[in-house]
Amino acid sequence: MMGTNALRAAFLDYFANKQHQVVPSSPLIPGTDPTLLFTNAGMVPFKDVFLGREARDYTRAASSQRCVRAGGKHNDLENVGYTARHHTFFEMLGNFSFGDYFKREAIGYAWEFLTVELGLPPEKLWITVYEEDEDAAAIWLDEIGVSPDRFSRIGAADNFWSMGDTGPCGPCSEIFYDHGAHIPGGPPGTPEEDGDRYVEIWNLVFMQYNRQADGSMEDLPKPSVDTGMGLERIAAVLQGTHDNYGIDLFRTLMAATAEAVGCDLDDPERQASLKVVADHIRATAFLIADGVLPANEGRGYVLRRIMRRAIRHGHKLGATEAFFHKLVAPLTDEMGEAFPELAAARAHVEKVVAQEESRFAETLAQGMTILDNAIADLSGKTLDGETVFKLYDTYGFPVDLTADVARERGLRVDQEGFDREMAAQRERARAASRFSVDYTQAVDVAGTTRFTGYGAVEDAGQVIGLLRDGQPVDRLAEGEEGVVILDVTPFYGESGGQIGDAGLLESAGALFEVVDTQKADGKHLHVGRVSGGELAMGETVHARVDAERRAAIELNHTSTHLVHAALREILGTHVRQKGSLVAPDRLRFDFAHYEPVTPDLLADIESRVNQQIRADIEGEFFETTYDDAIARGALAFFGEKYGDRVRVVRFSDDSMELCGGTHVNRSGEIGLFRFSEERGVAAGVRRIEAQTGGSAIQRIREQESRLERIAAALKTQPAEVEDRLDKTLDRLAKLEKQVEQLGAQMASAKGGDLAGKAVDIDGVQVLAERLDGADRKTLRDTLDALKNKLGSALIVLAAVEDGKVALIAGASKDLADRLPAGELVNFVAEQVGGKGGGRADMAQAGGSQPDNLDAALASVAPHARERLAASTAPAD
Repeated sequence: MMGTNALRAAFLDYFANKQHQVVPSSPLIPGTDPTLLFTNAGMVPFKDVFLGREARDYTRAASSQRCVRAGGKHNDLENVGYTARHHTFFEMLGNFSFGDYFKREAIGYAWEFLTVELGLPPEKLWITVYEEDEDAAAIWLDEIGVSPDRFSRIGAADNFWSMGDTGPCGPCSEIFYDHGAHIPGGPPGTPEEDGDRYVEIWNLVFMQYNRQADGSMEDLPKPSVDTGMGLERIAAVLQGTHDNYGIDLFRTLMAATAEAVGCDLDDPERQASLKVVADHIRATAFLIADGVLPANEGRGYVLRRIMRRAIRHGHKLGATEAFFHKLVAPLTDEMGEAFPELAAARAHVEKVVAQEESRFAETLAQGMTILDNAIADLSGKTLDGETVFKLYDTYGFPVDLTADVARERGLRVDQEGFDREMAAQRERARAASRFSVDYTQAVDVAGTTRFTGYGAVEDAGQVIGLLRDGQPVDRLAEGEEGVVILDVTPFYGESGGQIGDAGLLESAGALFEVVDTQKADGKHLHVGRVSGGELAMGETVHARVDAERRAAIELNHTSTHLVHAALREILGTHVRQKGSLVAPDRLRFDFAHYEPVTPDLLADIESRVNQQIRADIEGEFFETTYDDAIARGALAFFGEKYGDRVRVVRFSDDSMELCGGTHVNRSGEIGLFRFSEERGVAAGVRRIEAQTGGSAIQRIREQESRLERIAAALKTQPAEVEDRLDKTLDRLAKLEKQVEQLGAQMASAKGGDLAGKAVDIDGVQVLAERLDGADRKTLRDTLDALKNKLGSALIVLAAVEDGKVALIAGASKDLADRLPAGELVNFVAEQVGGKGGGRADMAQAGGSQPDNLDAALASVAPHARERLAASTAPAD
């Protein structure tokens, strides 16, 4: 039996011997395709090669590409665990030809690999071709010698592939494996084809046409080949199982799951949940290793859904404590050799998974209780959308988990009702928000702007567009606000976290003050106001950037690169930029990390950045292809759209990023770097803020000045502040204890004085008094003293401070059922504009209407008389 790892190696070795370049798997996040949430097919890393946008130094390639289908259009998540072949994570074996070989070679390679290298019997294979593809049919039937009895011609719905409505496309040829007559199902192309007997194992795509907008087909000058064979499917065939989850990899992960949760691996009722967990740990670990962290939106939300679904199934298996993170080790043992990036990230992955398990534990327990109660109260078979939305919105219980539980119990979810509730919430959010003018919307102006600001802060440009209130105009008069678009500008348009430049545009007859610069549709939009004269279309202006402001921005921008490198060096390579703001006075940098950065580590990071500044490193700036930049070690930010050529900014081997912003020429120009804040902004995302250069020096001066003022107040020297403060705090703590003791003594004495004011109502002592100036602790101490002194009693005490009413009520044990303290305190609180609550024997409240307090306290005795008369004292 060939194991999964051996099969992967055999495939790559075979095609390496056929002069294919073996290409490592790309990350699960497509670096150059923002239209995809995840890499979901083996050809995704080669998409631009097939489109002719990118050239490689090879024309044949082979890979085992890791893929995820769990979000967006390609989403198999809810089927995982309930079918034999659905996965969130899978590996796609593929061989590719970029204008090199075509149908004959692709078909020959596939047949030889399956029947010779893997030894599959030809009579177990079934071949399909596109019904109009006579070339492929002739190769299979006449050259390969496939039996016509195991051959089908299929229509375009299944056997014609296209990249989109236009562009490269072509016929397919699919290879199926016949699992045998004992399994229901018919051959491809027959009415019974949906059965499980014939399983597709390899798809050969022949890109030979370029579809035009009118639907016509043109021959591609260089026809290409894209093939894909699911590793898990072919492994199942070779290992004699009809179920992908029966292969060696999944058996190992399912056994590790059973051990981690303490359940029987062979229990039939537990198989679905074991499959879910085994599948989801692969998607979880590889997504985290590729830089995704659990979040409430985007890729992070999909990861969170996968993790929480797995954790829920683990608890269904019987897990009573965190278990999911324990599966990272056995997964790494199985796949770490083929994917060394997983092995390198193991510790990081384990920490992230353990943290998410801990975070989800309370949500899971609370949500399942609410869901179980809702299901118990159902009269039909549909769980209403309002309940589903409440679980999601109020308790953070994922909708897919609710649907998962409902399906297990034979119920359906009212998805339309949930969607209505979600739409209503979005409408409420829109109504509550305010919007400003969006200058980045599509601009109906011909031409583009050439940016010259990397080497200069002044240049000449021609006005090619003027906007007022978002609409094109021919001129802007003095005092009018608007947007100026030039064909050439040194002004940087806001992007990549760097804010837009400010400055002046000056023509022969006008002066335009630029307060911001934005980008839209390849144009730089200079936003501002005409402060003199009139600016017209076609005029030439002298564009002058505020050089001092730009220089301050550049100090902070280069510092974000240095701090990014330092964070990755000290915290780990899992750190990825999640956002930034580069302004003249400060920088803000968000990054992926699973826990707060300790002060000691923060100091280490700051020291590392300042070391790089003192080294006065010369910056290196160059353009190259995206692949070349990545191969050199440059960092790219997932979600950013990069063109055919990218700009690389390098200040060291550890600090090399794709970046279109402006920077200092040498790191020494920064002068000084100082952190001002570190905090969390979202699950798995931390934020640091810092100052550089003159701003950092000014901050240090302000801190020194503040320290001197504190030292003067403490009557000591700045160097001795810490010692003097410790002694002062110690003395303060002793004084506070003495005050507390005196307060208790005064409360006891006051209680004795107040006891005589109690009113006797049928043997019950009722007291309602105010003790202005007393804090809440004094009120509690006084209440305790009075309860001990009065015996059977109902007591209300109040105090007023800074216009606020503090209330406390007490009921002795024998009266707590007849008139609970919570009811008594609320009776008073409602009269003084407040509310409160607590135990039956003691409760507290507040109020905002002190003028009503005396009358409210006077009403206590009559109210108590009425309530006591209406109640029956409990039997002894």
